[in-house]
Amino acid sequence: MIRIPSQLTPRMGLVLCAAAGVFAALGQAPWGLWPVGLLGYALGIWAIAGSATPRAGFVRAWVFGAAHFATALHWIVEPFLVDVAATGWMAPFGLIFLAGGLALFWGAAGALALWLGAGSRLMPLCVALTLAVAEALRGFVLTGFPWAQPGHILIASPGLPAAAVFGPLGLTLVVLLGAGALNLARWRLAGPGLWVSALAIGALMPAAPPPAPEAATLRLVQPNAQQHQKWVPEFMPIFFDRALTATEAAPQGADPTLIIWPETSLPELLNRSAAARFDIADAAGGTPVLVGAQAYGLDGRPRNMAVLLQDAEVTATYEKHHLVPFGEYLPLVAPLFDLIGVGGLAERLAGGYQAGEGPATIDVPGIGPVFIMICYEAIFPGYVRAVERPRLMAHMTNDAWFGDFAGPRQHLALTQLRAAEQGIPVVRAANTGISAVIDARGRVTDTLPLNTAGFLDVALPAALPPTIYAQTADGPAWAVALMGLAAFYGRRRCIVG
Repeated sequence: MIRIPSQLTPRMGLVLCAAAGVFAALGQAPWGLWPVGLLGYALGIWAIAGSATPRAGFVRAWVFGAAHFATALHWIVEPFLVDVAATGWMAPFGLIFLAGGLALFWGAAGALALWLGAGSRLMPLCVALTLAVAEALRGFVLTGFPWAQPGHILIASPGLPAAAVFGPLGLTLVVLLGAGALNLARWRLAGPGLWVSALAIGALMPAAPPPAPEAATLRLVQPNAQQHQKWVPEFMPIFFDRALTATEAAPQGADPTLIIWPETSLPELLNRSAAARFDIADAAGGTPVLVGAQAYGLDGRPRNMAVLLQDAEVTATYEKHHLVPFGEYLPLVAPLFDLIGVGGLAERLAGGYQAGEGPATIDVPGIGPVFIMICYEAIFPGYVRAVERPRLMAHMTNDAWFGDFAGPRQHLALTQLRAAEQGIPVVRAANTGISAVIDARGRVTDTLPLNTAGFLDVALPAALPPTIYAQTADGPAWAVALMGLAAFYGRRRCIVG
């Protein structure tokens, strides 16, 4: 066991873990202080590794995680403040339960590490491995929430393009193993060496090629409908007119091949929207428009969806398949919530949203297959691999729920990671912003600022050949993590046996 952390008093250890959690979170957007984040993880692992027992390891790791998630995900209070009178009282509880709940993954990792690596001089590496596995599990347990992971601090660094090799779990391993190695006297230089290697791989990758001379033109529409006004009857026509005005505006260059509106931007139910669709078709002048819409299915349950309109006709649809827990539906005990009249925060139609069948593309004339991600779906790295490789990823979202600071910027950062992982460009139409164009290396090439109404005309960015991560997914990273834990387990059995 390393000696220095064991000299900490229990109280000092908890204070140190809380401070380390805050420092680690500062590597996330919007701060992007990734060097501070790296040192925060090193400090947290140092404190956890010096715990006297697995129980103490759980407590220190839980505090580390709770401080990290409370800092990084403080924007989670924003949806509750859209209607302060009705839901404002829930805001502090939302943050406490989210941060504390997610921190349970880290607490379990700390306890496991102290049990698995008991007496080992390599305890910091064991802590790093268990934390990495905990973060991987957090990405899919109970539908998953892979937001503000350790590897995400590298999105703001020159190492972002290295996601094409490592993927999100691999980047998390790079951050945590480097942090663990920094705590070992004989391996101390290996920690920064691992970080520098990943940064160098990303920095030395060739930039994404520029759009082809004959590339299609895309128009991204941002109507800037503030959430507290979005569904108020007297404001709905204003926001719809803003979107129509942006749709029919004179092109900034070549005529658009496709116009993209944000999530839920059609102001009426799809099957009652004939007049609105004709207005859109008239404004688009024959150009296809990808619109966020809502509709009731044949089962009587509402859908959050994207529809492709051509001359007012719906020619293709995609139904959002990964819904937001407690936002678009209430998990586990929905009938109980129904009885007391409580629904999801983003639930605009009675009954709670029904999930679609799964990931899908829409074939757009002049572009090819476009992979659709509606809001929350962009935080999951694996869905695009479930379809034939698309030419483009389109993210349609309403980030007005998330406030004006960290939430929208973190959401944008995650779409950058999706582009860099796959080598496929992303265009992002966001209701209040940040609408953006992201090239195949994850670089943001153009944006519309938050809380601004307008549009962007952009050339379709070039795609790259399938990346290493696109072909292997998280398999190599899982292999590294599990082999490392197996080695610690084998050592423990030898000692105990």
